[in-house]
Amino acid sequence: MMTDSKALQDKIALVTGASRGIGAATAEALAAAGAHVILVARTASALEEVEERIHAAGGTATIAPLDLTDGESIGKLAVAVAERWERLDIMVLNAAMLGSLSPVQDIDPKEYSRLLSLNLLANQALIAAFDPLLKRADKADVVALTSSVGFEPRAFWGAYGSSKAALETLLRAYADETEYTGRMRLHIVDPGATRTRMRALAFPGEEPESVKAPDVVAEAILRRLTSDAPTCEKVRVEA
Repeated sequence: MMTDSKALQDKIALVTGASRGIGAATAEALAAAGAHVILVARTASALEEVEERIHAAGGTATIAPLDLTDGESIGKLAVAVAERWERLDIMVLNAAMLGSLSPVQDIDPKEYSRLLSLNLLANQALIAAFDPLLKRADKADVVALTSSVGFEPRAFWGAYGSSKAALETLLRAYADETEYTGRMRLHIVDPGATRTRMRALAFPGEEPESVKAPDVVAEAILRRLTSDAPTCEKVRVEA
């Protein structure tokens, strides 16, 4: 790792979609840098595997299995975090679903509703619930994962792309609203082609080894968090 190995010592971090892929890799990288990581995803067993890897490497983590489309669960998690740590230093908004790739006129309304619930509405709910805890931190960072199709529309990617475009707009507004404090930074990260389950679903004929591992994205996020990067900058992670 290029950064100080314990650059995030005693920081409290929350990572969504932490059971696999970029979320799991980021959680492990933050823990290796000294942060206590709250692992959020739906599947408890998968979160436990990530937690075990973190503990085996000498880090600390807490699992929080929940459905992010359930706003009540997000509120309860925020209360629990407030009671135990009283603040949140880092929040990584990574969880997302791809949905079906289809022409705009053929987008399934029910699936689109689920996709927007997770990719957009859940992230606003997380910001709403954790904003007070982020503002209690000496310095707070919010990282949101985006996609090139959020700003470069592509045929058949209308559903997923529109959710990411809306997320970016939401994050940029939040950055504008919090910049005055001088203590909160927003980071929009486009991971680019990465070896994840979502990538495999989108490009089933692609050789997985031909694209970068999630660890590369995790290291880029960690470098950003430990740098003096300005708020609301968007970065694309290259191989």
